[in-house]
Amino acid sequence: MKKSKRYVETLKLVDSSKVYEIEEGIDLALQTSKAKFDETIELHVKLGVDGRNADQQVRGVVVLPNGTGKSVKVLVIAKGDNANIAEKAGADIVGAEEIIAKIQNQNFLDFDVCITTPDMMGLVGRCAKILGPKGLMPNPKSGTVTTDVAKAINDVKAGKVEYRLDKANIVHVIIGKASFGKEKLLENFNALMNAIVKAKPAAAKGTYLKSISIASTMGPGIKVNYKTN
Repeated sequence: MKKSKRYVETLKLVDSSKVYEIEEGIDLALQTSKAKFDETIELHVKLGVDGRNADQQVRGVVVLPNGTGKSVKVLVIAKGDNANIAEKAGADIVGAEEIIAKIQNQNFLDFDVCITTPDMMGLVGRCAKILGPKGLMPNPKSGTVTTDVAKAINDVKAGKVEYRLDKANIVHVIIGKASFGKEKLLENFNALMNAIVKAKPAAAKGTYLKSISIASTMGPGIKVNYKTN
């Protein structure tokens, strides 16, 4: 696959054999963010766990202190008072059976986060095969199955992100936009890394943080160091 001239130029800025201190790494990520749009800065963490084992799963949520820089479209599946609360709290879409039918029959996925109440999970479960693969299935561990829908909506809008292992035991999460600047990105990075370190499973053996890298949307990966507190 042929790489663009811009990508080849930015690649020259990064020493792929070096592990940078985080401040220098963020500076480099910002230097490589040369697209005409506000690039997202991503964090990728390779963990020394085996996610195939239930006791070595790593998953959780954290509200980034400076948000994500992304506008998040929230769907709330709820009835009665909870539906009214969701609308007042700023949910973009609120519904019940009719939304579930729309997801099932029309593959409706025009939202970024799905929040629901415990009493609706029996119905929402019918959409698991559609929502699950897209990472949209509500889950108590991520705070998206809750009786406090207002708080869940506010957290998501404020910049709550979920981190979880993929099949290669890597966590991929955004830490903000290039326009945030170094200080805000550093605060978000530290908040997320602290959460990942605290989520270390008791069953994990050996080196937990195998490798950490950051990258802009269109830029190369930059290996960085992280010092636990």
